[in-house]
Order: sequence, then structure tokens, then C-alpha cells
Amino acid sequence: MIEQITQSYSLENYWELFHLVRNSVITSGVLGLMGGLIGVFIMLRRTALVVHGIAEISFAGAALALLAGVDVVAGSAVGAVAAALLIGVLSLRDKDTSAVTGVLMPFGLGLGILFLSLYQGRSANKFGLLTGQIVGVDDMQTTTLVIGAALIMVVLAVIWRPLMFASVDPQLARARGVQVNALSIVFMLLLGIAVAMSVQVVGALLVLALLVVPAAAALKVTVRPLSVVVLAMVFALISSVGGIMIAIAGTVPISPYITTISFVIYVICLIVGRGRRLRRVHRAATGQYSRGERGPADERHSPQQAGPQQAGVGAF
Repeated sequence: MIEQITQSYSLENYWELFHLVRNSVITSGVLGLMGGLIGVFIMLRRTALVVHGIAEISFAGAALALLAGVDVVAGSAVGAVAAALLIGVLSLRDKDTSAVTGVLMPFGLGLGILFLSLYQGRSANKFGLLTGQIVGVDDMQTTTLVIGAALIMVVLAVIWRPLMFASVDPQLARARGVQVNALSIVFMLLLGIAVAMSVQVVGALLVLALLVVPAAAALKVTVRPLSVVVLAMVFALISSVGGIMIAIAGTVPISPYITTISFVIYVICLIVGRGRRLRRVHRAATGQYSRGERGPADERHSPQQAGPQQAGVGAF
């Protein structure tokens, strides 16, 4: 298998091929930046499972659109937004987002499989719903996806502080007068749109690699708010654009490269983060901290060094 993959690579006419997928590179780069940014809130709100649930219902919407002969991207977006709003509203009532997602997720996947089984067209279209179709985007789709991603980032920047407050400590935020429920619905709407757009890059089954893994990796190496956001966006950008740049030279679909790069980045960050913690523990045990340097005991009481869930909104 490895030999088959390596033999499929060729650098001949690489830049000519790159010119053909230029729209794909631009779109995936912008979607990567958006995914890294919104992924920070996904991690803080512990809603990674929700992303997968929305993606599967988005897949059902895209499959229905494919069966009906209408725009697949529009069907995916309608399914994702409807799923996000439904999960958001139901979660406000029973306060158990994971349970609500667990109920809707297999239902959406089952509908998607049903619609695909009824579709009699090209099998490549079915496969594209699961693995992404970013190579085929035209100028209009590129413009739409880029504008959508930019609007999501702008809205997140506008509601950054109250949303961060509600994500870190919803009870305290509600006591301070923050409209936690309204912010949750707004965030779920943004998440639904973000998932629908990200599905175009990596498909319904692998969307977590773009929206969750980069932020999770960033949180392994730093807890400084600005650093987490910047690193998450950089990691997502490297994964999305890097996957396309590598895939150009071969015949393997783009999504495996994106997910592999994303996973490798996470593993590296995990090793680096553990190495730092071990060094801090060792230096604390041997008393090797210099004057003015923080030890583990100081870090536990420092909002700059505490985790995002512990630091409070003031650090953000």
C-alpha cells in the first residue's frame, strides 16, 4: 500500500497544477484561519462532539440535495444550520448538550446513508460528500466561502469578551448580566455555518481535524490567550493549505493529508507540553528556580499561567 501511494506522486507540471487549484488554496487557507479561531471556543465550551453531530446532519442535507438535483453546498449549509440551532435550543432546556447531540447524530447519519443509497448518479459525488470537494470550487464558490469565513471571524471578534466570559464561567456571566442563552444560540449559529463550510474541505466525517484539533494542539503548548488563538489559527492554516500542496503531486484525496498533518501537529504539541511540565516539576523538586521565575505553585495562582477554564475572562 505504501508503495502504491509513493508511486502515485509526481512533481512534473506541479506549478501548472497549482495554478488550477489556486482557488482551492485560497479558500482552504481562509477556512483554516476561521476554523482555528472558532475552535478555541469549541474547546472552551467542550462542544467537540457537537461539531461532529452538526457535520453528520450537514451530510444528510447535502445527500438530500444531491438526490433532489439541487445545489449540494446549499443543502449542506441548511442541514448544518438547522442542526446547530436545534441542538442549541434543546440544550438550553435540559443542559445536556452531549445527550442531545448523541440522539441527533445517528439520526442524521442514517438519513444521509438513506439518501445516498437512493441516488443513482456518479459514485464520486457520494464519496465527495464524505471526504470534501475543495478542489472543484469555482470563483463564485470561492468568493462565497471566503466572505462567509470572514464574516464569522468578524462576528466572533465583536462578541469576543462576552462570549469568552460565558464560555469560561456561564454561571458567573449570567449573574453579571451577560445574556448567556442568547450568546449560546448565536455561537451555535456561527458554528453551524462554520461546519457547513469546513465540510467542503475535509468532508462530513473528518471535519474535527479542521475545527477541533488545531485548537486542542495549541492548548497543549500554551495557556496565554493570544498565543492560543494565534497558534490555533496557524496550525489550522498549515493543515489545510499543506494538505492541498502535498495532494497536488499525487492521486490521493486531500482530506487524509489534512487530517494527518493536523494529527502530527497535535502529537508534537502534546510531547512539547509534557516536556515542559516535566522540566517544571524537576526544577521545582531541585529548587532550581532563579529569582523572579515562577514555579508550579505560583502558576496555579496566576491568571496568565492558569488554564482558560481557570483564568477567567479578564485574562482574555
